[in-house]
Amino acid sequence: MKIRKAISIVLGLLVVIALGAGAVAALNQMKKPERDIPTVTLKRGNVEMKIHTYGELRAVRSATLVAPPVGGALQIVKLAKTGSRVEANEVLIEFDPSDQEHILEQNRYDLRQAEQEIAKGKADAIVQAAQDQVALLKARYEVRRAELEVSRNELVSAIDAKKNLLTLEETKRRLEQLQQDIQSHAASNQAGERVLAEKRNKAILLMQQAQKNIENMRVTTPIGGLVAVKENRDAMGGQTFGLQMPEYRQGDQVFPGRQIVQVHAVDEMEISAKVNESDRANFNEGQPIQVLVDAIPGKTFGGKTKTVAGTAVRDWSSGDIRRFDATFQLSEADPSIRPGVTAQVTITGEVVKDALYLPRQALFEKEGKPLVYVKTGGDFQAQEVKIKVRNESQVVVEGLNEGTVVALVNPDEAVKKTSGASAPLTPGVSR
Repeated sequence: MKIRKAISIVLGLLVVIALGAGAVAALNQMKKPERDIPTVTLKRGNVEMKIHTYGELRAVRSATLVAPPVGGALQIVKLAKTGSRVEANEVLIEFDPSDQEHILEQNRYDLRQAEQEIAKGKADAIVQAAQDQVALLKARYEVRRAELEVSRNELVSAIDAKKNLLTLEETKRRLEQLQQDIQSHAASNQAGERVLAEKRNKAILLMQQAQKNIENMRVTTPIGGLVAVKENRDAMGGQTFGLQMPEYRQGDQVFPGRQIVQVHAVDEMEISAKVNESDRANFNEGQPIQVLVDAIPGKTFGGKTKTVAGTAVRDWSSGDIRRFDATFQLSEADPSIRPGVTAQVTITGEVVKDALYLPRQALFEKEGKPLVYVKTGGDFQAQEVKIKVRNESQVVVEGLNEGTVVALVNPDEAVKKTSGASAPLTPGVSR
């Protein structure tokens, strides 16, 4: 009996304990869930306005070498290799000069022929002039003899006198015609000489042009630096869309004016980059920078801000973000730096002293106005703030007291996320 009574008591206690646990669980389920919101405390201190961006290294000075304008396609017989270092006035490209050498020889033959024709024309002119002088003397003699016969008309019959007068008129007419012919011969000879001289000058000019073209077949660089051979966009018949074009190489056919080689003077380098519109007010030209080149890990380069664009442009790849073009100059040259590699730029801006600052994740925006969520008791209240300056990681604000605790996420969105009602909110933007 005692054992049964003890068992009944134990079972009763177990039932009471089970009922108590169920009641506690029910009460816990009826409680409002506490929100686990990450927070941060508003601090006072000095804020350094550092700006970070990425850019591409490029040479300040460069030279592009093109195929000479000689008419017709050219064939490359010698070409410098990409990545090689060259000095100023060094020959980087040579083209086959066979066609121009043939043109030179042909024009040289035309020149010799023109000079021979000029010499023959001058000799013919001398002979013609001598013949004209002989004919002129003869005609003058005939006129003089006819004049003497006319002077004897008083001694001869009327018929003979008339014949003498007719003969005198005829000899004078032949003399006048001969004088006109002599003038025509001289003018004709001068015109022929001018034509032959023009033919000779043309041959000389064509020879000089061919000689110049032959000299242009050896293309030199005006500056020293690093060689970068261009892509041959004619390799696939001009179809370049979506294709990887090979570089020019020896034996390729090139049309006049095509860009073949680019030489970069690596003794002076700069970085082309873009900065966000929100960071533009935090730096100016001349401010110092630190550069980390991805291709040279572990080494930091110094420099300064060279130029900053006055107008922002829209970056379509990043949505509606507007950015400013900027260039940064390296203070030292390094032979291992190559144009086209990526570099990280850190701009050292001004230091805002004794400022109240928060992480940028704690700043939100609603209806175009900046605000933060201030912790009040066990809840959070939205409060507008005034932004003085901001960098990539921190924001200096006014309108709050030091030590104020604010949320790092939107509390309302955090509750919706917990209940599965909505997607999480990105820090810095409020719905």
